[in-house]
Amino acid sequence: MEQLANETQVGPEAHYFARLGQGVFEIQQCRGCGRHQFFPRVLCQSCGSEALDWVRPAGDGTIYSYSIIRRKPEHGGDYNVVLVDLDEGVRMMSRVEGTPGDDLRIGMRVAARVAVQEGVGKVVFAVQEGDHA
Repeated sequence: MEQLANETQVGPEAHYFARLGQGVFEIQQCRGCGRHQFFPRVLCQSCGSEALDWVRPAGDGTIYSYSIIRRKPEHGGDYNVVLVDLDEGVRMMSRVEGTPGDDLRIGMRVAARVAVQEGVGKVVFAVQEGDHA
């Protein structure tokens, strides 16, 4: 996702990355069947409708899976990659900030926020209060 944000976008991806750059996290919701979807598409992946709206998800979710990437400190240190199931029913890949990777657990509740740096935004997560290991 980060690499895509630095390239010229077209279609639904252009809207998604432009809004992230403004600090706004949006996903699509189908007017036909009501389902949410992520990654952005031109058609609903559930019913095939073209009637898709952009909505702001609550941003709350649950860690479905995670991995810790081990690196030497001089190469940036360890970082995590997580799959998060948002309460809206979509799964996305990101990372959890502010919590050591060894403290992450499947099933932990997390909350999304948009981190913007030099006009490029990305969705990152933080462990919700009361759900630290």
